[in-house]
Amino acid sequence: MLVKGQHLTTIWYEENNDAIRIIDQRLLPHELKILTLHSLAEVLFAIKEMLVRGAPLIGITAAYGMYIAARENSSIGFLRQSGENLKLTRPTAVNLSWAVDLILDKIINIEEINRPDYVLNLANQMRLADIQACKDIGENGFKLLETIYKKKNSTINILTHCNAGWLATVDWGTALSPIFKAKKKDIPIHVWVDETRPRNQGFNLTAWELLNENIPNSLIVDNVGGHLMQNGQVDVCITGTDRTSLNGDVCNKIGTYLKALSAFDNNIPFYVAAPISSIDFEMKDGLREIPIEERNADEVSFMEGIDENNERKKIRIIPDGSICKNYAFDVTPFKYITKLITEKGNIDANTDSIKALNI
Repeated sequence: MLVKGQHLTTIWYEENNDAIRIIDQRLLPHELKILTLHSLAEVLFAIKEMLVRGAPLIGITAAYGMYIAARENSSIGFLRQSGENLKLTRPTAVNLSWAVDLILDKIINIEEINRPDYVLNLANQMRLADIQACKDIGENGFKLLETIYKKKNSTINILTHCNAGWLATVDWGTALSPIFKAKKKDIPIHVWVDETRPRNQGFNLTAWELLNENIPNSLIVDNVGGHLMQNGQVDVCITGTDRTSLNGDVCNKIGTYLKALSAFDNNIPFYVAAPISSIDFEMKDGLREIPIEERNADEVSFMEGIDENNERKKIRIIPDGSICKNYAFDVTPFKYITKLITEKGNIDANTDSIKALNI
């Protein structure tokens, strides 16, 4: 998508330098910095510390991480251990294990000397497939927005949570992809952007994306959504997902469940943009089975931003001695999901509909 009028993606391979390049998303929106991942250790750090984030992008980064590992040592034993190390970085997003397992399954019979090139080719294919999937999600989600617009015949007010735009994927995004498509097709859109504490991905990332695409948006703190819905200021909610189970339960950024409850209570459609790579077909009950990552408490007790001198500062916002808990995700039961927007179409959040995607 666009950054100051120029097209950019979140991760890419530079053939001339044999280099994997990423955007350091920790610094956005105040600084755009491109980094090169030189080693598996740097890939592990990039995923764990959220230089890259968003389930689809984590998966693609892990795929390139397997290539970097194969450059270091292409034995099956080393690659299996590298894959396990990658999986441990972020336990909730299923795309990570999906990418690692796919690569390990395909290289088992490839000669060791040929494995690095083979893995690179797989990673490049997965990157392109992610872009296409997100484009298709955009088209399928656009149909839902178009229906709302034809009934309302005025600006559609959309509430989203966290960041499920192109920064969470390779390009286009999941929840924001239908919004980008609507913009290109001249349907008037306004987006309510949740702050999304504690890392503020809504303020830092989603708002930045929308501003670069000239899409009207308003930033709100996390607890405003219910009030807006009660007062008729939200027409539809769209979020992404880090893992969706076979029964349709959706795991996404902490706070998603509360938005779904408010939408349900106010008869507002709650759509989840779910690429098939984010669906765990082996997990039957997401509410009971999805592992919920607990991150460092410092993310809650400190905030970071730019001061009056345009310098990045980190400040403590809690009393001395306070104990913080930092659960990164929650699970929204399937009964609160109006539709799952996938690259294969818009489906109900239930076992039969989801199973059909895996055929």
